[in-house]
Amino acid sequence: MTAVRRIAGKLGGLLLTLFLASVLVFFSRFLVPGDPVAFLLRGRKPSPEAVAQITAQYGLDLPPWQQYLTWVAGLLHGDLGRSLQYRQDVTVVLGERLPVTLGLVVMAGTMIAVVGLTAGALAALSRGRIADRSILIGLTVLGAVPSFVGSIVLIAVFAVQLGWFPSFGSGDGLWDTVYHLVLPSIALAIVFVVLVGKVTRSSMIDQLGREHVEVAISRGIRRGTVVRRHVFRNAVAPILTVSGMLVAGLLVSSSIVEAAFGLAGIGSLLVQSVDRLDFPVVQAIVLLVVTAFVLVNAVIDVLEPWIDPRSAAGAGAR
Repeated sequence: MTAVRRIAGKLGGLLLTLFLASVLVFFSRFLVPGDPVAFLLRGRKPSPEAVAQITAQYGLDLPPWQQYLTWVAGLLHGDLGRSLQYRQDVTVVLGERLPVTLGLVVMAGTMIAVVGLTAGALAALSRGRIADRSILIGLTVLGAVPSFVGSIVLIAVFAVQLGWFPSFGSGDGLWDTVYHLVLPSIALAIVFVVLVGKVTRSSMIDQLGREHVEVAISRGIRRGTVVRRHVFRNAVAPILTVSGMLVAGLLVSSSIVEAAFGLAGIGSLLVQSVDRLDFPVVQAIVLLVVTAFVLVNAVIDVLEPWIDPRSAAGAGAR
């Protein structure tokens, strides 16, 4: 029953978080200066009847609370509204751009996991030695490089000077798309590699100093076995917690990288939609990011007791 109550509590918290996020996302549009109807008219001066018709067509004549209920009802049926700038359903607009951003985030996430975990583990296992200091210096330097600066440097060196990778577009077909996304993925991953690397190092150093680890090593158990079974596994929980925050960070930061490399993803679409007061698209993208963040953190909460049984025992004790 304790496990059932725990899952029910997390599910309730998940639904409550999504509800509050939907309220904030929707009603924040009324705090933004500007009139979407003026954008739809594009400088024209139609009759009051025409303005009223356009306003009614997009539901802008309804009270805010009624607009919210209509929007939520549409969400539950997969209807995200209609884009003001593209004059298409938001689902169609997002469907055309979402694969590019997902590919970019997946590639960047893979790089972050491989490089960040490896760098952090090597630094922790060689603590105080030259390898540790070199990795820390490298991570510190990379951490000072913003995504847009990294994008410019990567384009200048590997696209313009060396000609190894393309600098614009997302390519056609699977492997051509992967080829085009290599540099954008590196630019997006740089800052987050630093975060994962430092958290991994700190967490593993903490575990290496635990008494049961020192006892296992003193008994002659192979260091690699101790690190794999006792150090790294127990150090994963803080890393997973950070990884949950990375999802939202990657989706938000992708807008900078997509603009630099000319990628038609949801990041660049978000920037365009904010500039053009395309509220249905902005609301859909922001809610998508929030939902991804909440779901990933919910999955991490479920996996954490399985990876580190001590967390489940602690929860049960409380």
